[in-house]
Amino acid sequence: MRVKLALEQFPTYGYRRLACVLGENRKPIQRILQLKGWQVRKRPQGFRPRAKSLPSVASRPDERWATDLTHVWCGKDRRASLAVIIDCCTREILGWRLSDNGSSKTAEAALEEALIYRLGVLGRVQQPLALRSDNGLVFSSRHYTGTVKAYGLTQEFTTPYTPEQNGLVERFFRSLKEECIWLHRFESLGQARVVIDRWIRYYNEERPHQSLNYVAPRAHLALTG
Repeated sequence: MRVKLALEQFPTYGYRRLACVLGENRKPIQRILQLKGWQVRKRPQGFRPRAKSLPSVASRPDERWATDLTHVWCGKDRRASLAVIIDCCTREILGWRLSDNGSSKTAEAALEEALIYRLGVLGRVQQPLALRSDNGLVFSSRHYTGTVKAYGLTQEFTTPYTPEQNGLVERFFRSLKEECIWLHRFESLGQARVVIDRWIRYYNEERPHQSLNYVAPRAHLALTG
């Protein structure tokens, strides 16, 4: 059955996203999942205070980017840092870097990859562009803030202990871990790069995004950019 095969391939998808992947109406997919007991269990939410200011949103592409770091275990190469840059309008991953060279260099490399991808060359941006991050040592370091300033971006920090203010990156990392990283046991940094690169390409070009009316980020960019 196509539904079961799709659910095996995308075990974290609900009926809406499965219906989009299969090109089917949502209601029949929902009924099949209910009858078969294949529904994805919702994680308990509990109380989560929401930030009332500085939402990580944007009304157009390249108005606000957001960045963050996480860590990935890479077998014999041990722990590596993963930095990403996401567009807060399109949700597209513009640049990323997985490296064991240190978090600061990794974060800078991801930013420069995003600038090259969107501008074609490294240089100062010609229109206002904000870069959202937390207050961690990497993003508040003199070296990183100097790099951001040199490229003409306006750096903005979230309120301490409010990760929801950088929610787009937090949500991306959760999806990446649930749908990719936690499904593999990487033996090396090189293997992790190959697998993560493949998933990010899928995320940008094919993965339906609920907040984008179930189109992928690259398709949303074509509609808005």
